[in-house]
Amino acid sequence: MPNYDYKCYKCEHIFEIFQSMNDEKLTDCPQEDCGGEVKRLLGTGAGLIFKGTGFYQTDYRSDSYKAGEKKATSDSHPPAKENKSKDS
Repeated sequence: MPNYDYKCYKCEHIFEIFQSMNDEKLTDCPQEDCGGEVKRLLGTGAGLIFKGTGFYQTDYRSDSYKAGEKKATSDSHPPAKENKSKDS
């Protein structure tokens, strides 16, 4: 169940409430002696957090793709020829 932020337009009170997505939106300010109208604030949800060394598109490639990529890389870079000097 998500947390929702609300703001009262009469007393400027901002508060957060934990409620189901199926619950009705609040309409009245919970502050005593206020009774003002509240509106739900948008875009105040939790952010997405990635932890670790990184997440890359290539992290979850199939084994057949990795084998084909390795073969293509080795074919495009032929082994270097050794330099033989005539001084020996």
